[in-house]
Parts: sequence; structure tokens; C-alpha cells
Amino acid sequence: MIVTGWESAVKLLQAELVQAEYEGFPVPQELQEEIASLHEVYDANNEPQILALTEKLKNLPKDPGFAYVQPNDLEGIRKERPAGPRQLPLKLRDAELLDRLHGAWTGRAAGCALGKPVEGLGMGGRKELGLNGRKAIRLYLKNRGHWPLDFYFSGGEAADGIQLGCEKSWRENIAYMEPDDDIHYSIIGLKVLEEKGPDFTWDDVARTWNSSLPYYAICTAETQAILNYNIRTPRWSGNRGQVFTTPEFTRRFNNPYREWIGAQIRADGWAYACAGNPELAAEFAWRDAHWTHTANGIYGEMFAAAMIAAAFVEADPRKLVEIGLSEIPRHCRLAEAVREALKWVGACKTFEAFMNRLEAKFGTMSPVHTVNNALIVVMSLFYGKMDPDKSICVSVMGALDTDCNGATTGSIVGAAAGRKKFGGKLAAPLHDTIKPQVFGFQEITMRELAERTLAVHKKVQAYAAARVRPVV
Repeated sequence: MIVTGWESAVKLLQAELVQAEYEGFPVPQELQEEIASLHEVYDANNEPQILALTEKLKNLPKDPGFAYVQPNDLEGIRKERPAGPRQLPLKLRDAELLDRLHGAWTGRAAGCALGKPVEGLGMGGRKELGLNGRKAIRLYLKNRGHWPLDFYFSGGEAADGIQLGCEKSWRENIAYMEPDDDIHYSIIGLKVLEEKGPDFTWDDVARTWNSSLPYYAICTAETQAILNYNIRTPRWSGNRGQVFTTPEFTRRFNNPYREWIGAQIRADGWAYACAGNPELAAEFAWRDAHWTHTANGIYGEMFAAAMIAAAFVEADPRKLVEIGLSEIPRHCRLAEAVREALKWVGACKTFEAFMNRLEAKFGTMSPVHTVNNALIVVMSLFYGKMDPDKSICVSVMGALDTDCNGATTGSIVGAAAGRKKFGGKLAAPLHDTIKPQVFGFQEITMRELAERTLAVHKKVQAYAAARVRPVV
């Protein structure tokens, strides 16, 4: 039986070819041509052919020269990580931590809202004009007198004919944070911790998605993973508490998006609850990520979670990045790319010079991959100088997955600054309000989210103190 999900069976197969190459399994030219020749519509239901080609990709020999060490299990990841602080001294009183949490929720919402209207433009650019996403965004802003970006995008017309999406997030209309998966998953993290506690499992996360998110609000790797979970898990309520499938199946079956950005955007809810404890934040992120993603897809969420958790204590961008790196394998693709990006920061005077290098190195990578987008977040912390508004705007001007990067950057700088020192112009138009599609959270203030996160944080602190962590 052919099971699809996010895209057609042919598109999934073609994406799997790219992923196989990325994982160190070279695809012979003949097999590449055979897969490329398939028609998305006419061949989509040719089950014998699709399955036969899928099996060929599964059974390719690994390149003996593939040098990366990229385990998926938590113990294996911890054995491969470099030294790190693991936990930082959080010396904030409740009122101060509440302000920081409020700032983190505000930063995430502001960054997401800023990037939403240009998400498609940032990923696709304007090929007819020879412009990639970053240059297309720059053209759009310059034609309207809004370059460099310092406020929400205007939907105003100009001779370029570029149309933006998400009208509710235009500067002419914005009054709250509209629904978006980057916000939904942050709320899901809070919901899981409120209902299941710090001992939550990956299965708790999957069940919470089923009970709290519309299927159509879930994308790429998450679409494939929750579909895989559900085709193996009985619906009957009497089976609750039993696990009928495995992360190995849910993250791999028909899931060529397993190293894309979907897990990286889910780090925040866990990280907020683990403020000051990057190791535990990375562990929670692993529990969340390893049933939908593999390797760098998992590491992206762990890297982001560790940085966000550390930002409640540390505000130096290089130290934050180093803390993030300390929770992922030193010899993975993501760590290699981040280390190279730190060198680019030292060599490039402007964020655009940095982006020129990124595009030269990763220009053929999917615009929704983990690695290239993580580098934009890293870049934004330096060229935005940890200023909330400026850092968020730099991340969106960097293009690719603009709402994801704006939101993750916003979490980091918002946690470091707090709501009282958020400053600038991006926070006020949201009126402290989010209107997501998470059942039970259809309209909620960021202040309330921060208060509920503070309550969860206290439970997590007690949980961490009670655990005996093995020395790894």
C-alpha cells in the first residue's frame, strides 16, 4: 500500500533520493534517472514501481568516506558531544524570571509574525528576475522605502508586482499573533509539561498532537511522522497508555524530511521550562524530536533548546552558540557548519556578506533544511547584537524559512532581554495576544503563557534536582 502524507508518492521518492545522498548513501546515476523520469500524477499510483525504487534506495551501500558521526539515541549523542556547562546558575527571582519568560514568548511571536508574509518569498525568491529569497526580500523592501527592515511588512503595491501572504500580519492590519506552527509547537510543549509532567515521553507528544492540533496545521516531517504513528496506533480509547509503534518507524517510513527544520522550531516550550539548564532542555528536545527526525534534524532542536535555555542566564552570542554546540555531536554536519559560521562572523562586516558565504556553500540545500536555517539564527544574534528588534529583523532579511528563523531568534533575544527591556517597535502591535489553532488555547495572552510556564519551570527544577544524572 502506498502511504503519502505531505506530498505525492513520487515527490516523496524524489525527496528520499536527496536525503539518501545527504546521509552518505551515493545514488547511482541510473537510479537517479529512473526516479527523475517519474511523472508526479501518472506514476503516483504505480505501487510496484514506487515500492521497488524505494527498496533500491533503502539498500544502497554507505560511502566508506562518510566522516560524520551522527547517532539518534540520547546516550549516543551525549557520548559524542564536547564539554559544556550543562547547567547554569539561574539567579532570577520569580518576578524577574516571569519577565524573561514573557520576553521569550513575545520574541517568538514577534519574530514569527514578522517573517510570515515573506515565508514563500524567502524560500523561493523570484526566479524570473534572477533573485534568490534574500535579494527578493531586499527588492521588495527597497521599492517601498522600508530597507533595512525595522517593522512589519507592508502589503502596499509597487511596480515589482510582488504579492505577500498572511495579510493579518501586515503592518496595516496586525493586531495579534495569528495561527502558525512555530507558535503551536511552543504551546504544545507547555501543554505536555502541564498535563504529563517532566517525565513525558515521545508518545505523550504524539497523543497531544492528535488531541490538540488539526492535521492540516502540521507540515513536512511532522505530517509523515504523525501519519506513521496513527497507521500503527489503534484509535480505541481502551488502548490509551500502550505504545504500538516505535520512533524508528515513525521518523523513517516515507519521511524524507527527517533532517529538515520541523524539529528545530519545536524547541522553545521545552527550553522555557528548563531556563538555565541547557542539558535538560536538550534532553526534552530529544524526546520531542527523535520520533519525527533523525541526525541533524534532532540536533537542530537540541542546539536551539540549549541556546534558548542558556539565554535566561547568558547574553553573549558566542557563548550561547558554544553552549548549543556542547549538547550535540561534535562530528555532525550541523556542528561543522556552525563552527564554520563562527569563522564567517569574524570575517564578514555585514550580515549580507555572511549570507553570501552561506548561499555559496549551501545554495542547493532545501530552504527548509535544519542546517542552513540554523546558521541564519546564529548570524542574527551577532549582527543584531542581541537587540530584540534588530536581531529579529536581521534574521528575516536573511531569508530562507523566515518565520521559523525569526521566531527562534526572537526566543533567544527575548529570553535574554525580558519583556520590560524588549524595546523597539515589534512587540506593541501584537497587543500581547496569540490566537493559535491549538485546542484549548484559541486566544491567550503572552503574559498568561509566561505565568503558566513559570509554574511548569518550578516543577522541572524540582524534577532536575531529584534526578541523579550519570556522568557522561
